[in-house]
Parts: sequence; structure tokens; C-alpha cells
Amino acid sequence: MEFDLQQTIALLSCTPSALNALLRDLPQAWRHANEGGKTWNPFDIVGHLIHGERTDWMPRARMILQQGESRAFDPFDRLAQERESQGKSLGQLLDEFGRLRTENVNALRAMNLQPSDFVRRGRHPELGVVTLSQLLATWAVHDLTHSHQLSRVMAFQYRDLVGPWSAYLGVLHCQGHGS
Repeated sequence: MEFDLQQTIALLSCTPSALNALLRDLPQAWRHANEGGKTWNPFDIVGHLIHGERTDWMPRARMILQQGESRAFDPFDRLAQERESQGKSLGQLLDEFGRLRTENVNALRAMNLQPSDFVRRGRHPELGVVTLSQLLATWAVHDLTHSHQLSRVMAFQYRDLVGPWSAYLGVLHCQGHGS
């Protein structure tokens, strides 16, 4: 598949409603359960997605278009949700994520990007030179990564309860891929 902005926007636009449908009315036990230790729970994951909406995707896209490779992106704080989500409910986080994503998708559309823009380059502090299309594709795959993580974290809660069906449930055998 080649990069297609409209397909990317379609996927990005679906994530808030998908998370809302999966998480909104779940009992507390589901919302704050993790895979043990310092692994993330659904609350942490949504908080992480919010932080990305604020500090990662659109700021970096603008930086590529305005500054190119002249300045590296600011490093991304992968644990910022620990302090930024304090005192909030999961419902508040879902609302905030939905609002921020809508704003960001609207801003992305308003950029009126052309195919020649997708090859424009920026500089990631660890990965080096990246293109705008790579950044935007990564944004979509980042959503899918954390949707997968949510499924894995939630399935983990019933791992011992499914008995012999465990052999058929791939999500129970998937190793974590980091936060």
C-alpha cells in the first residue's frame, strides 16, 4: 500500500469512537487493570494518546513543513500521562482525546497537503531524517499499536479463566511490545 492521506485521516478519525465504545462504561476493574508491574492500563494508554495529540503528531508535521531538517523534533515524553492524567476520570480522558483528535484531524485537512509535501523531511532526535508521510503513517500505526495493546491488556485479565481455549486465543500469547 502506498501512503494515502485520506485513508490515514479515515483511520485517525475512527480511533476516538473505537476507544470510547470499548472503554467508556467498563467497570473500574477493567479500566485500571494492567499486565503486571509497571505496565500500562487503559487509563494510561488513553493518557499517552492525549499527550501525543498535544506534543507529537501535529507539532512535528508543522515543524517539517516550516523548518525541515534544520532543527530536531523535541523529544517525546512517553510517560507524561502519569502526571498529566492525575485527578481525571477515564471518561474525561476519552472526551479530551476525542476533542484533541478532532482538532488535529481538522488542522491536518486544513494544511491542504500535496503529494510533494509528503517527501519533505524533518529530523527525529533518535531516528534521524524522516519524511512527512512517514510521520503521518506512524501516527496511524501508533493508534493501531495502542488499540492492540488495549486488547492485550484486557485479555490478560481473563488469561487463566479461559482454560484450554487459551491455545486458540492469539491475544493471550502476544508478547508486550513496550509501552
